[in-house]
Amino acid sequence: MIGHAMDNIVLINLGVALGIGLLIGAERERSKSHPVNGNGQMDSTLAGIRTFTIASMLGAITSWMNFWLLFASVTCVALFAAVAFYVRRDERLGLTTEISLLFTVILGALAMTSPILAASLAVSAAILLAAKEPIHGFVLGIMTREELNDFLILAGATLIILPLMPNATMGPFNAINPHNLWLVVILVMAIGAFGHLALRMVGGRIGLPLVGMVSGFISSIATISAMGHRSRETPALLGSAVAGAVLSSFSTILQITLILIAISQPTLEALAIPMIFGGVAILLCGGALTLNAMHRPVTDPGKVSQSFGIKTAFSMAGIIAVVLVVSAGLNAWFGQAGLVIGSALVGLIDAHAPTVSAASFVANHQLAAVDAALPILAAFSFNAMAKVIAAIVSGGKVFAWQVVPSLVIQVVAVWLGWLVFS
Repeated sequence: MIGHAMDNIVLINLGVALGIGLLIGAERERSKSHPVNGNGQMDSTLAGIRTFTIASMLGAITSWMNFWLLFASVTCVALFAAVAFYVRRDERLGLTTEISLLFTVILGALAMTSPILAASLAVSAAILLAAKEPIHGFVLGIMTREELNDFLILAGATLIILPLMPNATMGPFNAINPHNLWLVVILVMAIGAFGHLALRMVGGRIGLPLVGMVSGFISSIATISAMGHRSRETPALLGSAVAGAVLSSFSTILQITLILIAISQPTLEALAIPMIFGGVAILLCGGALTLNAMHRPVTDPGKVSQSFGIKTAFSMAGIIAVVLVVSAGLNAWFGQAGLVIGSALVGLIDAHAPTVSAASFVANHQLAAVDAALPILAAFSFNAMAKVIAAIVSGGKVFAWQVVPSLVIQVVAVWLGWLVFS
């Protein structure tokens, strides 16, 4: 009975290996029907569906029989692929098919021990091979060199540096967690990158409101100042500039929520209703202002070359580190009142740093989630006051008169959600 069950497992794994070869081979077979240049010359690739299927089965059988037999098979396939590539010697053709053939042998061998993983890798490889034209078109025709560099920086910060960061509290008052600080750096860069991608895809069709929402992820105060200056320079854009300024405050709510998701979910649960109230309120205000400005002509907001600001991300982390130490000291010396006062004062500059500070205290079991809500709400409210000042200074009374009511509605909605449902 046991032997019969083992035979069934082997047959199933062989079936997975057969499917892997057919899947990748079918894609490579189809690619042979497409010309490689404008003259209509066809791709004389070395392998099609039959070769790939046999290669996958070769890896599966040799892996099942003996490791050294598998090693010899992989070596022979690699030599055959190298010879075939040398014989073709066509600069228009790359190594994709040769590498795929070698990869298929390895996947066939992997199917005998981890069929699910092997099948998943095979599907991923087939998708990657089939998406040749869209990928090449995006990288060569759409993505700029600056955007590629930004992507590599973000990937390195996430995959290389983040795992090396110690996930433990240290420094004065045990207030700094390097892992959480670097997570904030990655979050700022990632949000900027996704916002930039959305802006590139949509373009200027919805004008300044979209730009305001995207820029608000980096700094809502700076966005309101920029929109105010734009409304002064081009009065015809007043409606769109006001909508962009208001929607930047929705980004503030969303970024605070993302920070709490990353650092302290109990704090997010305590503030869920206020954040929903504030987000919905400002989104309704911004949406109404956007619809009101849609009938007016909106000029091209301009192209942005960089996906995110590295200096902005590191500045944010530096501010947060200082705030963490100051807030921890105030909390140690004056208790909850000191933490609320410190967060409110810092909120005049940035609402995210006090959020990270309070959430870090909760994550480190130095503060209850309910007690962390008040410092965050205080920072958010004082940050709104700074936005009001920025609107008055940059755009004048006409601009501020249209922006300030939405900010007031948002703050009232946040506190209403806290007072009613806390």
